[in-house]
Amino acid sequence: MSISPKKFRVDEGKTVRLKQWPTKVRAFYKSADDYAQQLAEHVKELSERQNLLYADNRYSVLLIFQAMDAAGKDGAIKHVMSGVNPQGCQVYSFKHPSAEELEHDFLWRTTRCLPERGNIGIFNRSYYEEVLIVRVHPEILKAQALPEELLGGEKFWEKRFASINHLEKHLHRNGTRVVKFFLHLSKEEQRRRFLSRIEKPEKNWKFSGLDIAERARWKDYMAAYEKCLSATSTEHAPWFVVPADDKLNARLIISSIVLEALKELKLRYPQLDAKRVKDLQSFRKVLAKGK
Repeated sequence: MSISPKKFRVDEGKTVRLKQWPTKVRAFYKSADDYAQQLAEHVKELSERQNLLYADNRYSVLLIFQAMDAAGKDGAIKHVMSGVNPQGCQVYSFKHPSAEELEHDFLWRTTRCLPERGNIGIFNRSYYEEVLIVRVHPEILKAQALPEELLGGEKFWEKRFASINHLEKHLHRNGTRVVKFFLHLSKEEQRRRFLSRIEKPEKNWKFSGLDIAERARWKDYMAAYEKCLSATSTEHAPWFVVPADDKLNARLIISSIVLEALKELKLRYPQLDAKRVKDLQSFRKVLAKGK
């Protein structure tokens, strides 16, 4: 069964109601072996296209992953990007901002980590935390020392959305393609995964009391995500809502979307001029003689 990325894409201007987006869909694989084979094929093609992206050196790709805890961001990044050359791919995880980062605007710390031309950059959480967790916990804004006249009301968040949209449009105009994934996990599946983290000693380190506290704000987070997805999914930087209750299925969906994004780029190997071709033939003759 082929995967159509359009099925998971949030169209620009669409009002998102997450209850209308499934957290689980019919599996795109028949068995564990079939999943492994499909993913291996996707990874192989991703590797080939990443090499072409690197050689072409005109475009870059930024993949953004956002989700509730235990949705499978780390696993998706690990498995989908497993075959990509590390030289042309960098992963950044953004947690609590440092004192230095708090002295700058909310986009500063992530802007410094944007991918270079020819590279794939992956943000495991991103500047979107500033309109998600900060919206659910507005007390965090106090640490950002913003002028009081800039705070308060719906317009504050609308302006942050505008800043994000302007940044992503700027990136697109300069050759960076932005693809954003929201791993849509059900509250019940999160509960099961949290229990697994508690019951398996090797996973205990992944769980803390803070996870329970954040889970209690589930409705607040879903409301924040709905507003975020509605306001910032654009033609040049779309959001994809990936059903995340089935981790294997989610990885196949994500890898298909990344592949399509790379296929849409007009990539090519560097073109050689006549002199360069002549020089290479000359070098070939020297090497063929065993010198």
